[in-house]
Amino acid sequence: MELNEHENGTSALEKVTGVLHSEADLEDKEDVLHHADEELKPDYSTFSKKQLAELVKDLSKDASPIKAEAVLREIKPLYDEIADKEKAEAKKRFLEEGGQADDFEYRGDEFDMMFDANARLVRDRKHQFMKQQEEQRNENLRKKEEILEKMRELLDGAGASNQYDAFQELQKQWKSTGPVAPAQAKTLWANYHALVDRFYDNQSIYFELKELDRKKNLEAKNELINKAEKLMSATSLRDAIKELNELHHEFKHIGPVPKDEKEAVWQRFKLASDAIYAKRDEFVKHLQAELHVNLEKKLKIAEEVLPFANFNTDRIKEWNQKTQEILALQKAWEQIGGIPRAKAKEINKKFWNAFKAFFHAKNTFFKKLDEEREANLKIKQELLAKAIQLKESSDWDKVANELKGLQQRWKDVGPVPEKVREKLFKEFKEACDFFFDQKRGQLQKEGDEQSANLKRKEAICQALEEAAANGTATQELLEDLQAKFSAAGFVPRNAMNAIRNRHGEAVDKFVEAIGGLSDVEKTQLSLKTQLNELKGDPFADKKIQQKEQNIRKKIGKVENDIALWRNNLEFFARSKNADSLRDEVNQKIKVAEEELSELKKQLKLIRSI
Repeated sequence: MELNEHENGTSALEKVTGVLHSEADLEDKEDVLHHADEELKPDYSTFSKKQLAELVKDLSKDASPIKAEAVLREIKPLYDEIADKEKAEAKKRFLEEGGQADDFEYRGDEFDMMFDANARLVRDRKHQFMKQQEEQRNENLRKKEEILEKMRELLDGAGASNQYDAFQELQKQWKSTGPVAPAQAKTLWANYHALVDRFYDNQSIYFELKELDRKKNLEAKNELINKAEKLMSATSLRDAIKELNELHHEFKHIGPVPKDEKEAVWQRFKLASDAIYAKRDEFVKHLQAELHVNLEKKLKIAEEVLPFANFNTDRIKEWNQKTQEILALQKAWEQIGGIPRAKAKEINKKFWNAFKAFFHAKNTFFKKLDEEREANLKIKQELLAKAIQLKESSDWDKVANELKGLQQRWKDVGPVPEKVREKLFKEFKEACDFFFDQKRGQLQKEGDEQSANLKRKEAICQALEEAAANGTATQELLEDLQAKFSAAGFVPRNAMNAIRNRHGEAVDKFVEAIGGLSDVEKTQLSLKTQLNELKGDPFADKKIQQKEQNIRKKIGKVENDIALWRNNLEFFARSKNADSLRDEVNQKIKVAEEELSELKKQLKLIRSI
C-alpha cells in the first residue's frame, strides 16, 4: 500500500489536511499573488498615445506571448479612445475649413501605424504560440500513451529479471515528457499509477531494489525540502512562490519514500510551504491596507483638481500660476502608490478628465492669443518697414511727426510672439533713433551756422550804424552791406525779431544819413532795401504779397479821398467862403496825388521783385 501516493492521479500530499491541501491550492495561492501584483502594475489609463504605441512595440518582443496579448487586450480600448477623439477633431476641422463629410478621409499618424502593426504581431505570436502548445500537448499525449503501452507490454512479457531497469527507464521518459491537455491528464495519470502499482506488486522479488529506490526518492525529496526551507529568506516573495510551485511539481513526480518516513517528509515540506504562504498572506494584507490609504489620498487630490476644469481668465500670469498649481497636484498624484483595481478606473477618470479639461482650455486661450500676436506681428512689421523707409529722409519736421505717429501706433498695438519681440522692437527703435540722431545732428549744425550768421548780421548792423553816425553813408555802401546781410543766412529763432528790428532801424538811419536825396527817394530806397532783404526770407512770397496788399489799400484810400474832395468842389460855389475852401481842398488833392504817385511807384517796385 506504499503506492497510494499515486492512486487515481492524486498524490498523498494532495490529500493531507491543513493550509496546503493540493497542487490546485498552490495554483490558487499563486493566482491570489498574481492579483496582488496586478494592483501594482502601471495604470495604463494615464498613458499617452505615444506611450501606448511604444508599449505595444515592446510587447511584440516579450518572451511571454500570452502575457503580451493579455496586456494588449487591456490597452487596446484606451488607445482606440484617444485615436477616435483625434479622428473626430480632424473631421471637425475638415468641415470647418469647408470640406464635405463624404470627402473626409483619416489616415492616422505614425503612432497609429506603429500600434496596429505591432498589435497584429502580438496576436500572431500568441496564435503561433498556442498552436505550438497544442501541437506539443498532442505530441506529449502520443508519447505518454506510447510509454503506457510499452509499460503494459513489459508487464505482460516474460523475463522479469530485466524488467526493473527497463521500467525505470520508461518512468524517466514519462517524467521528461511535457504536459498534456487537462482533459486527458487525469486518465493518463490514473493509468500510469495503476501500471506502477501493478509493476511493484508483480516485482516483489525486487523488494530490496524497491527499498533502495525509495531511499533515493527520500534523498531527492529531502533535497527539495531543503530548497523550500531556504525560500523563507528570499528577498522576492513572488519569486519564492514561483520556485515553490516548481518544487511541488518535482515533489509530485518523485516516487514513493519508505513508509515510516512518508508522513514526516510531507509534514516538513508542508511546514516550509505554509510558512512562505503565511508571509504571502501578511504581504497581501498590508498591501490591501496600503492600497486603501492610497485611494483616500487620490480621492482628495481628485477633488482638489475638479475646480481647474472650469477655470478661465484672460491673463497669462493667472494661467501660468494655475498651471504650476495643477502640475504640483499631478506630481503629488504620481508619487502615490497603487490603488485597488476596482476603483482605479473611476478615480483616474475623475482626475484626468479635470486635468485634461484645464489644459484644453489653456491651449484654446493661448491658441487665440497666438493668433492675435501673429496679427499684431504683421502690423508691427508694416510699421517697421515704414520707419525704415523714412529714416533716411531729410524732411525733418514732416518725417519727425510721422515717426512720432508710428511710435504711438506701435505702443497701441498689442504684444507679438515672444521669440521675435526683442528683435522687432530693436530694429524699429534703431530706425527711429537713426532719423532723430540725424535730425539732432543737422539741427546742431544749423544752430552753429545760425549763430555764426547772427554774428555776421550784427557786424553788418554795426557797420550801418557807424556809417550813419560818421557821415560815410552812400547808396553803394548800402547795397554792398545789404547784399552781405541777405547772404548771411538764417539766425537762431529766438534772435530773429531782435536782429530784424536792429537792421531795420540801422537802415533807416543809414538812408536818412545819405546826402543829396529827397524824402521820396529816401522812401524808395528804404523800400527797395526792405524788399531786397525779403528775398532771403523763407516766407518772402507771403510777406511781399502782404506788403503789396497794404500799399494797394493805401492807394485805394487815397483815390477815394481825391474823388471825394473833387466832388465837394462843386458845392463850394454856393458858399460865401468858396474861394478859401476851394484852395484848401485843391491843396489836399495835390498832396494826395503826390502820395498816390509815390505809392504807385512803390507798388511798381514791389511787382518788379
